[in-house]
Amino acid sequence: MIIKPVLDVLGDYDVGTIGILSAVTVLSMACASLIASVKTDLKINVKQSSLVAVGSIIGGIIGKALFNYIVIWINVSDIVTVIQASMLGLLMVLIYISVKYRRKWKTYQLQSPWVIISIGFVLGMIAAFLGIGGGPFNMAILAMFFSMGMKESALNSIFIIFFSQMSALLLTVFTTGFASFDLSMLPFMIVGGILGGLLGSRLLRIVSNRVVERIFTIGIVGIIFINIFNIVRYFI
Repeated sequence: MIIKPVLDVLGDYDVGTIGILSAVTVLSMACASLIASVKTDLKINVKQSSLVAVGSIIGGIIGKALFNYIVIWINVSDIVTVIQASMLGLLMVLIYISVKYRRKWKTYQLQSPWVIISIGFVLGMIAAFLGIGGGPFNMAILAMFFSMGMKESALNSIFIIFFSQMSALLLTVFTTGFASFDLSMLPFMIVGGILGGLLGSRLLRIVSNRVVERIFTIGIVGIIFINIFNIVRYFI
């Protein structure tokens, strides 16, 4: 959720290219984080997260297809960027509220496979349509519907992101391909994603849930302001 709005601010790439750069970078981060997580005491809830991942793969394919259709239909990159920034900004406000007051809200332990898959479907579709990994969104949903702590939801979110981003990239491989995108920056972003994933996994082991929540909240506020800037810039 950080890469997409930041690349929009730079304005060097169209929405399609940004989606590819973001997906590959986030996938690289997820791989590094999952490998590094083997050394931690945190464990992935394989049953629940796998069901969410299945739903997110299906939702990711549909969300990416919907995005491609809208890009072709509107045919104006700036308008698509404003739509995505508006949706992402609103989503981040809702996530901020859910995290800020999460201790006052009732949490659940969902068990129904179809309900869990449906949640994954929604997560995957939104993430693919907006061209984001969806980490903060995943974490908020995992905390609310599966009663996970901040650290646990962070790790399980990365597990889900791995599969959702993989499906989005495979859809691109079998449809448009990568030839039409400017991916000259991609090698550097992959290295950054891997290093960030390793560093983030190390920090996750040594900091408390409270610190994770604080960093998470600051990040959300920062992303909200970046998206507001992207929206306002279009109308100036």
